[in-house]
Amino acid sequence: MTKDQQAPKRFLAIVEEIRSIIEEEQIKIGEKLPSERSLSERLEVGRPTIREALRSMELLGLIETRRGEGTFLADFKRHQLVEVLSTFILQRQQSVDDVRKTRRMHERAAISEICRNEAAAKLPVWESLYAQVLHEGAVWREDVMREMLVASENRLSLKIWFLVKQYDQIHYDALSTEEEAEPLAQLLINLGLQNEQQALTHYEKWVDIIERESRE
Repeated sequence: MTKDQQAPKRFLAIVEEIRSIIEEEQIKIGEKLPSERSLSERLEVGRPTIREALRSMELLGLIETRRGEGTFLADFKRHQLVEVLSTFILQRQQSVDDVRKTRRMHERAAISEICRNEAAAKLPVWESLYAQVLHEGAVWREDVMREMLVASENRLSLKIWFLVKQYDQIHYDALSTEEEAEPLAQLLINLGLQNEQQALTHYEKWVDIIERESRE
């Protein structure tokens, strides 16, 4: 296994180690966590890695950061969604696969919803994104995914997608590549034509490329 392939597991391990520190030191809701510097020294990893792990925990509502004060343990038990996600995301390496499957599930559901809703399929955003791919050769990957989730008009699905995307560590925050152009263009075309099966087929081809890049 390469160093890059080990990265997701190491990331999840760091999050779990931070949770262990919280339990061992019996840090209560509202109390302050050790500083980034302290965590970095104790876990023997760089501060940017600690910062990213804390940011991810904050997205799940497990902790909260107060500017100029530090990081504090949040009352995450109030949020059922947080409990469900933290159970699956923060426990084992197997959860990486669960996260990826969950992300894809929400993306496919959004595509199906758009293709079954004429108003959503006729939104000008699909032509606009297609034009970017055709004339500029690239588009921001996350723009496409986010627009699809928004167009599906499922706010809960959108929220879950943002959370699982963070833990999946897929490279959505980048411009599409030349290899992606064909399946991505066909996905956008078939969204507008309400061709659900074709749209899903090209979506799978497109995301396979992105996931392969994320593993390399």
